[in-house]
Amino acid sequence: MTLLGYTRISTAGQDDRLQRDALTAAGVLARDIYSDVTSGSKEAKSRPGMQKLMGYAQSGDTIVVWRIDRLGRSLLDVLGTVNGLRDKGIMVRSIADGIDPETNTGRLMLNMLATLAEYERELITERVNAGIAAARAAGTIFGRPVTDPALTAEKLQIVATARSEGKTAHQAAQLVGWSRATLYRHQQTRAATPITTQHKLTGTL
Repeated sequence: MTLLGYTRISTAGQDDRLQRDALTAAGVLARDIYSDVTSGSKEAKSRPGMQKLMGYAQSGDTIVVWRIDRLGRSLLDVLGTVNGLRDKGIMVRSIADGIDPETNTGRLMLNMLATLAEYERELITERVNAGIAAARAAGTIFGRPVTDPALTAEKLQIVATARSEGKTAHQAAQLVGWSRATLYRHQQTRAATPITTQHKLTGTL
């Protein structure tokens, strides 16, 4: 079993010495400490130092942190990191929080962490649903805005003219305020539209 350490600070102007001292005092060798300088808003799995640590750690190892919040941007992220490590047979120990999977108290703390994370997940879902309901009550329509078929047909004609003059699809789409993906979507819709309907939209029938 190897003790591996992890530290995180938010900016290069900060110093992780306090965290490193705590880790070495807990038995982690200085060479086995991985670090990140990144804000707490970044998910743990996207941090370079954490990626290296998770790639190196093996089943039976223990990752030691100064505080459990070093492992994620939120309670849900922390729990996801801890569970991902445990699935690989890697334990997590948090010095300041008293979380140690080798003790009854530590295991209890992990279970409490899971319960709190589930509570946070439910609160987030509740807030999102409440926000959607309030927006709908205020008249907000979700999804793509409804477009005027005649206006779309006119824009497609402008694009076709621009393309015949040698402009790229991206350049032609920009002329009518579309992205290239939007242009292709409208072209596909037009291709699936009956010819008689296309003539009615452009006024050529």
